[in-house]
Amino acid sequence: MVYWTDAERHNITDLWRRVDPDKLGPQAVARLLIVHPWNQRYFATFVNLVDAATIKESPKVASHGKVNPDEIGPQALARLLIVYPWTQRYFASFGNLSNAAAILGNPKVAAHGKVVVGGLEKAVKHLDTVKGIYTKLSELHSEKLHVDPSNFTLLADCLTITLAAKFGPSVFTPDVHEVWQKFLNVVVAALCKQYH
Repeated sequence: MVYWTDAERHNITDLWRRVDPDKLGPQAVARLLIVHPWNQRYFATFVNLVDAATIKESPKVASHGKVNPDEIGPQALARLLIVYPWTQRYFASFGNLSNAAAILGNPKVAAHGKVVVGGLEKAVKHLDTVKGIYTKLSELHSEKLHVDPSNFTLLADCLTITLAAKFGPSVFTPDVHEVWQKFLNVVVAALCKQYH
């Protein structure tokens, strides 16, 4: 069993709470474009970013900055399949995984990425019993799917990179990163529990 301090519990649940489409992202993108206007050149398709009020009201700014749990999983899984192509062997039934564009546009990759995020949400809600709630998932991956357990660590790294890229250093601080890594290590250990 892993011991979680109150601060660690808070950091994990607080980070997960932030994965919400309507809170963090639009404000962060608007702030970026207002405070650091030279970044507007990367958003040329947004048109009319002339003043703070226009930027805050822009529907394109609002939709661009939203963070959605249904995006995190698919992006992380796609990153895993692109960066570590040998992991594709476990997803032969997903169809075309021949290049980055095919992987990023593959609906089965996106759907399974959402399943991964759902599993993480379950772990966040049951921090004290992660190994117990992942027993059947561990059995499935070890006994039926025969997934190399080192791939869980690779996927955890891809999830970390995806979240860090979404939230940036003001939210994904070194302290949050540290506890997030501890959390993912617990998840990976739980997924590896049934391996012999």
